[in-house]
Amino acid sequence: MTNRYNRHIILSEIGQVGQDKISNTKVLVIGAGGLGCPILQYLTAAGVGTIGIIDFDVVELSNLQRQVLFGTSTLGKNKAIAAKERLEDLNSAISIIAYGKKLTHQNAINLFNQYDIIVDGSDNFETRYLVNDASIITNKPLVFGAIYKFEGQVSVFNYNNSPSYRCLFPNPPEKDSVPNCSEIGVLGVLPGIIGSMQANEVLKIILGVGNVLSGKLLCYNALTSNMSTLKINRNELIVQSVLKDKENFHKKEMDFNCEVQVNSVSIETFLSEENIQFIDVREAHEQPKIENSSITYIPLSELENNLDRIDKTKKKAIFCQSGIRSKRAVEILQKLDIQNCFSITEGTLEIIKHINNRHCDGGTTEVICSK
Repeated sequence: MTNRYNRHIILSEIGQVGQDKISNTKVLVIGAGGLGCPILQYLTAAGVGTIGIIDFDVVELSNLQRQVLFGTSTLGKNKAIAAKERLEDLNSAISIIAYGKKLTHQNAINLFNQYDIIVDGSDNFETRYLVNDASIITNKPLVFGAIYKFEGQVSVFNYNNSPSYRCLFPNPPEKDSVPNCSEIGVLGVLPGIIGSMQANEVLKIILGVGNVLSGKLLCYNALTSNMSTLKINRNELIVQSVLKDKENFHKKEMDFNCEVQVNSVSIETFLSEENIQFIDVREAHEQPKIENSSITYIPLSELENNLDRIDKTKKKAIFCQSGIRSKRAVEILQKLDIQNCFSITEGTLEIIKHINNRHCDGGTTEVICSK
């Protein structure tokens, strides 16, 4: 192992003692997407002893512009599992654990307790607040990163009594008020830059060197190459409110701003039924149209202008890439008094595979895909 980590060991600030610290640390990475890929790559190369990866999503063609752990051979694979396979080739001397499932209030505490440091590579506010609160409850340092078009942010929360994410942003934004990268786009190299910064913070925490971005928010602009740092103050009342409610944490759900009850079900629920209309609410650019099928494309952004294409006599099974936009679509339709709408929990590729198999079995399902 001396040869593998030689460039670390010959650094006087690290040495063999520091490398041993890295090898004895357990790090959990939330998400194996744009941020997660560089985080995982560099922590694996650095020799972090145990790395956990949790992600329920599958690799899609549009991911390859920035998610550098994946290639065309991994399309349709669960991201956590595909990342594990690639990383084990990079460094077979460490332990890499893939959790191919969603992070929820029901499994977060038990999972976090198994690791020393949590790294947030998620792409939505619901998960960020879940991760923040679980980190506070389990008293784990949280390395945060976020990207938006050409800009990124990095910080370290809950480290040595430092501020939390809620101290910076006490409440989630209104639902759909901030679009994600699948809706507005992102410069492909940006998550590589921000993710590498997050990996750097992890190593500084492990080694106890340098100045950890604790109580500070680093902001980076890829177009101007400007960096600025904002001070964050700890709000003790907010932190204590999270701790006070920890007994109810496992009872909570992900949707902070839902005004209506959204029914989320598995695709398998509908496979034996015939009176179903499948609706995919991704945007048109996310995946090319499927030839020789009855699939029609109606993006979420155009849903309200295409209500005439929704069959009110059928159950509506609505899906997207990760389940966030499908829930939003259900909310929109229910507010418009269109009933029997369901958000499908699986990812798009798995759903389409089930639908195609259904057609092969002689089913009569009408498929409407809004990509």
